Amino acid sequence: MEVTEKNILIAKRVPPGDSWSLVDDDTKTVYKSLTETLEGYFQKVNKPYEFRLAPLKGELYIITTEEVEAPPVKKFNIYGDY
Repeated sequence: MEVTEKNILIAKRVPPGDSWSLVDDDTKTVYKSLTETLEGYFQKVNKPYEFRLAPLKGELYIITTEEVEAPPVKKFNIYGDY
């Protein structure tokens, strides 16, 4: 089995400075730091995740992994019967 990694956008930076807002937050809360944003997301989902930061884009992602079954290996014989 193979493990695939998926990045899901959870927050965007709110200029100026280091303020952040969660993407799926209906209250539109603006957090004053990246640490507060991570804590706010954790309190919302109550589940630990690995995070990835794209500082040039001003985006914060969670990293999820899932196991994917590898495709079967193609088999051939001299007569092409497979």
